[in-house]
Amino acid sequence: MLTTSLAAPPAPLSSRRRWTVLAVCALSMFLVGVDATIVNVGLPEIGRGLDVGTRGLEWVVDAYTVAMASLFIVSGALADRLGRRRIFRTGLLVFGLASLVCALAPSLGVLVAARAVQGIGASMLSPVALAIVVNAMPDPRERARAIGVWASVFGLSMAAGPVTGGALIGAFGWRAVFWINAPVVVIALVLVALFVPESRGERARRLDLPGQLLLTLVLCLTVGLLIEGPRIGWASPVALAGYALTAVATACFVRIELRREEPLMDLGLFRRPPFVTAVLGATAVFVALNVTLLLSTLYLQQARGLTPLAAGAVTLPLALGATVCAPWSGALVGRLGPRRPLLLAGGFTAAGGLCLVGLDGDTGVPLILFAFLLIGIGFGFANAPLTNTAVSGLPPSRAGVAGAVTSTSRQVGVAVGIAVAGGLVAGADPAGLAAATRPGWLIVAACGLFLLVAARTARPRS
Repeated sequence: MLTTSLAAPPAPLSSRRRWTVLAVCALSMFLVGVDATIVNVGLPEIGRGLDVGTRGLEWVVDAYTVAMASLFIVSGALADRLGRRRIFRTGLLVFGLASLVCALAPSLGVLVAARAVQGIGASMLSPVALAIVVNAMPDPRERARAIGVWASVFGLSMAAGPVTGGALIGAFGWRAVFWINAPVVVIALVLVALFVPESRGERARRLDLPGQLLLTLVLCLTVGLLIEGPRIGWASPVALAGYALTAVATACFVRIELRREEPLMDLGLFRRPPFVTAVLGATAVFVALNVTLLLSTLYLQQARGLTPLAAGAVTLPLALGATVCAPWSGALVGRLGPRRPLLLAGGFTAAGGLCLVGLDGDTGVPLILFAFLLIGIGFGFANAPLTNTAVSGLPPSRAGVAGAVTSTSRQVGVAVGIAVAGGLVAGADPAGLAAATRPGWLIVAACGLFLLVAARTARPRS
């Protein structure tokens, strides 16, 4: 993830201090990533604990994701204006306090509201933390190595999330997946105060509040319709009104952004086919990942009767593939350009989805493990070339915004993936759950095939 404007010349730091800054900031990325996967594996237990169904559980994930996605860009702008360390610390504090409310939530409504506040805090962490790292490491080679480490952290957070979540739930119940954030946030706050220097953008961007409000409205309406559509009816008056309001809000957003001197989102970027396919590709990757995580969580625990810990362990091949291949992908992009890693990402993702299109209650665990490994490899190969494709050929002043838009599209993919997967299995009993997931695996395969299309628009290395 990239910040939204060019960084100011950094104060010189020692090599040890620079890598300490990276470690502290990567901790925030780990916290944000692990929070998504740790909650996914706990959804069945949360449902039983609060007596809610699948549709309510979707909001537990998507309230967090929509809030984070809609605020990425403005958080970067605020950090450039007010100070990156200041916004980073604020994000940690908001995230930590919201986690405590989640842990104490007496009802679904309180939990969903607290998850949205968690998302607000998370929006101040990952993109702002990477801006701090880039500012601290002016040497391009050292910065490239740091970003490779950064990419690996997300895979590690995936590995830790399901297994840690399963162990915590088994020992202490579902509320422990939120309690665990508190000590991590306290440690991070202390480390930031000790080691992270303050920095600001060379030129602070103006805040675009009308654009921000409209973007948030569009995302909330889109995800809400996807989640509630099966319940209210896709052609019901309420749904039709929702479609109309979404279209009007989108049109107003486009009109406002085209007229502003410093828009929230530079719509001129969408005139570049490589950028468009990179944004859509980033969305597709995270749709595939989150369809996989939600469907596998529900299938393994409800249809196969696995404990949360065992279900988390089954997803380890996915995390392993992502962790190993993310830095490898970055190296390939540097040597060969983005096209080949994207082809690998698309091929492995599509193959993993196709392995599970015939899933039933007796499908062998080795096949499931193999499919998860393929999807994880595809995910690991995807992120570096997509980011490279989005920003290639752009001046630095526009590359930051392009990276921020791509980061937003990833979180949109999370929200859409959860909403679509939840809609497929809502109302399915344990006996019919495997069959209900089959269209989801076709969606995963289709996302992989789209990455093969995206590879054609990626520029080969000159």
